[in-house]
Amino acid sequence: MKEPCTRSSIQLDTISDGYDDGGFAQAYLSRLHDVGPKHLSDLIKRHQTSSSPLHAVIYEPFLARALEVAKDCGLFAAAFFTHACAVDYIFYNVYHEVLRLQVSSTPVLIEGLPLLLELQDLPSFVAEPDSYPANAKMTMSQFANLDKADRVLINTFYKLENEVVDTMSKACPLLTIGPTIPSIYLDERIEDEDDYGISLCEIDASLCINWLSTKPTGSVVYVSFGSCAAVSNEQMEEIAWGLKRSNFHFLWVVGDSDKGKIPEGFVEEAENKGLLVNWSPQVKAPNDLNQTSWNDHASLKDLYPQSKGYGVRVKTNEKGIVTKEEVERCTREVLESERSNVIRGNSGKWRKLAKIAVDEGGSSDNNIEEFVTEVVCKSKRIIE
Repeated sequence: MKEPCTRSSIQLDTISDGYDDGGFAQAYLSRLHDVGPKHLSDLIKRHQTSSSPLHAVIYEPFLARALEVAKDCGLFAAAFFTHACAVDYIFYNVYHEVLRLQVSSTPVLIEGLPLLLELQDLPSFVAEPDSYPANAKMTMSQFANLDKADRVLINTFYKLENEVVDTMSKACPLLTIGPTIPSIYLDERIEDEDDYGISLCEIDASLCINWLSTKPTGSVVYVSFGSCAAVSNEQMEEIAWGLKRSNFHFLWVVGDSDKGKIPEGFVEEAENKGLLVNWSPQVKAPNDLNQTSWNDHASLKDLYPQSKGYGVRVKTNEKGIVTKEEVERCTREVLESERSNVIRGNSGKWRKLAKIAVDEGGSSDNNIEEFVTEVVCKSKRIIE
């Protein structure tokens, strides 16, 4: 057995993004693109003369120029994608013009994906690129130099996405290493690791956890759209009244920019059933809801819940809105219909398989070992 790991060996360092005082997102991205590489290069060179020189760079693909810096410095470089592999592969196909932005006809067939894709199955950046112009451009830029990466790491596990993983592996040196969520919820091999340790804003974790602790397991609807989704006023209103109509307890994460979209009187009417917060502990809260999730699996909307049997397809009206009646229908189908036990059983099955993947000898654990071995071997060759 391996000895328990600790976080004491992790050293944090920072670089300036050239926009330390903040500002508009587009200006920030432009400035980071211009000055980020130099600052990263300086950091690497500084560490190369220390007692702990660097041997590899694992970079977020949105910051694709980090790959150029790593190669210029002679380091092993790996891209780390935090979406589901299916999402990454769809974006990869868009970048290489196999699939075009603003899809005009459906269904769409993409090799390796489990189903024909309807418009509502596609990531928002593909189905509605005009709604997220800056984000869509940045998303596609991830693949500009991906062919130069030594490895591509994906935050998923093989059993969940075996078909698309096998297909994408033909195009790039891919390793599945997920789900990358705190160890306490998976293999418990890292002591005291029960959260990510970071969040985009101030949170009071105890507020969510204490509220959830008073509710029966599996009885709460968790609603969160992440930090990028642009939800219209009309859609927010339909969701609100749909939750009210369902009469189930709910925890709804509503960011500051969306608070004004909550319909008048809703908070007062739903106060005995729901809790609205501006942020929640992203693993602790869903875990108390008897779920396992990780970053942006919702990017594929209905595809995986439907094909893997742990959810239901949400239908939209002619305006692309999910109505309050549809919110109620889907909520009831998952929580109290004849299918609910099957859905819960499938959800539990995938949760168990996720734990097996990251446990010692599992597919993700083996891939991490393979990655570390590659880095060590290359660093030894450089030293010799």
